[in-house]
Amino acid sequence: MDDFLRLSASTARFTYGAPRAFAFGDEGRLLWFLRSAGPTDPFDGLWVLDTATGTESRLADPRDLCPEPGELPAAERRLRERIRLVAAGIGSYALSGDGRRAVFPLYGRLYGVTADGTGGPEEIPAAGPALDPRLNSDGSRTAYVSDDALYVAPGGRVSPADGARWGVAEFAAAEELGRARGHWWSPDGVTLLAARVDESVLQRRYFADPAHPELPAEDFAYPEAGGPNAEVQLWVLGPDGARTRLDWDAETYPYVSDAGWESAAEILLTVQDRLQQNVLLLSADPATGRTRGLSRTTHPQWVDPLVPGTPARLPDGRMLTAADIPGDARGLAVDGEPLTGDGIQVRRVAGIHEGRLLIEAGLRDPAEQQVLLLDPATGELTPVADGPGVHSVSVSAGTLLLTSAAADGIRRTLRTPDGREFTPADLSQPLPYRVVPVLERVTEHGVPTALVLPRDHVPGRRLPVLVDAYGGPGYQDISAEPRRWQAKQWWADQGFAVVTVDNRGTPYVSPAFTHAMYRGFSEVTLEDQVAALRALGARHRDLDLGRVGVRGWSYGGYLSALAVLRRPDVFHAAAAGAAPTDFRYYDTAYTERYLGLPQEHPEVYERDSLIPDAPKLTRPLLLTTGLADDNVHPSHTLRLSQALTDAGRPHQLLALPGVTHMSPGGTREKIMALELEFFRRELG
Repeated sequence: MDDFLRLSASTARFTYGAPRAFAFGDEGRLLWFLRSAGPTDPFDGLWVLDTATGTESRLADPRDLCPEPGELPAAERRLRERIRLVAAGIGSYALSGDGRRAVFPLYGRLYGVTADGTGGPEEIPAAGPALDPRLNSDGSRTAYVSDDALYVAPGGRVSPADGARWGVAEFAAAEELGRARGHWWSPDGVTLLAARVDESVLQRRYFADPAHPELPAEDFAYPEAGGPNAEVQLWVLGPDGARTRLDWDAETYPYVSDAGWESAAEILLTVQDRLQQNVLLLSADPATGRTRGLSRTTHPQWVDPLVPGTPARLPDGRMLTAADIPGDARGLAVDGEPLTGDGIQVRRVAGIHEGRLLIEAGLRDPAEQQVLLLDPATGELTPVADGPGVHSVSVSAGTLLLTSAAADGIRRTLRTPDGREFTPADLSQPLPYRVVPVLERVTEHGVPTALVLPRDHVPGRRLPVLVDAYGGPGYQDISAEPRRWQAKQWWADQGFAVVTVDNRGTPYVSPAFTHAMYRGFSEVTLEDQVAALRALGARHRDLDLGRVGVRGWSYGGYLSALAVLRRPDVFHAAAAGAAPTDFRYYDTAYTERYLGLPQEHPEVYERDSLIPDAPKLTRPLLLTTGLADDNVHPSHTLRLSQALTDAGRPHQLLALPGVTHMSPGGTREKIMALELEFFRRELG
């Protein structure tokens, strides 16, 4: 590998040493976070910053606690995959209600620590390999999961031994619905709300490591499109074994996308029907389990995922929810009445500050994000951070943590109510490139595009084009966040004009733009990619559209293989990584949201499958898959490879033992080096 790839691999794409997972405690006096010791240190420790003094203290170093950590327990490894966590060491933590004490798992063991560091981290005895610990309000008790059972320490097991999984989020919730947890303490710290997950009707997916044939295959339950889902119930587990089940029409609304205690007398939960066209916000009585509806959101295609921070009760008791606003904006509503207008795309509600809602939203280009104060009475907006770039915020008791990301880097500023400012130390590797991509909206659909040229490019020199894009729902490629442009600049410096297109179906342009992908991935994705590429070629004459490569991972891998199979007149070589080649074999919640049920719309699934296109391949195609990928199972890539082989179509296959969907540990950079050889050979 060259210097950039080695640097990218050793720094986890420039993230090691950067502070993350911020949380306020003690009414804003404390700022907790995770950070490793430097740019090549993968082991995150737990830190706290005291806003009274600006002093940072490391409260827990994973290497001191577990000098020889060994393998992660399978349940924690899979949870890290669901939340896309690549750092080693302390992956997550939870605070007590007052924010003065934290608890965290570490390679199956539990530890607790106080903010003043008195006595250092103390191990909490656990019944077995522990997962997802949560402290109660005063920090005196810790709930955790071990071997699919829910425990409390001190105490013992609180969930029944009924064959179900307790206290966890099922695959569909964690991977697709934005809910990665399955148990919540009540405000008084005595009672638990817990998910009960029955996966007995699900099929099993298996992984065998061909590099170690002596080891048994690993398996897990997987909800395949058109097949059964896990049965999810919510139970209130009280002292002395008291149990109350929350009662809603779970047959009609099987998905629980959000849950939690609003007060000691009320639980709020959000449930959805299978196709996610109807979403109910329910209020539940924890004493009786009875529920009542607070709001219903419907959409003829699908209701977009919740805006983080909603639903929530405002201080005056009114209910704040996400809503599609007339004029085609994703915004907010109060008691069902629109609060925001059509000129703002709301992405997150961070909390309340100075009597107003503190929100993250897009006001201008979709690549940017602003921080604003929103008056819940009038809808008036006041900028807090609205310069070029991507701005985000956390808030507690008047203290703000602002993060601003732009071409010059990432800055974090902590502001206290009395006007003092601190900057949490960032020990990450400085970004090697300052990248200012050319951003343009093209075609009649206003599709966002980005162009990155070699730093030494001489105008008039024709360049082969590399389309480097994702293109699928739920992820925005084109953003002012600077780290995501580093690899694109490296590709450009290898002699390519790098083009990225956020086709219709991707988020943050408008609800109509996102919903254009309904009942069909392939047609909209490919149509917009081709049209945008041609529009850019007409504007930038140095783009040689006679030499176009395309690369991508996950949905981007699907896009890449799709491109050379169906439009070989436009795309001349493709590197497709972890591609879902037939969505009949992908998961329920994601696939059915966009394509419907395969039993009801088989033609949609057939049209979006790549397998029937195998005999059409006339262009070079490199397929890559990780053999330990539990998101896009390697069978997707292997099915396409088999179909290509059966049709006599030459292709290349790179199957990587032990590699997961995230491809951490420098694997992605090694793949990039092989792809570079491939594209240089095939595009010239």
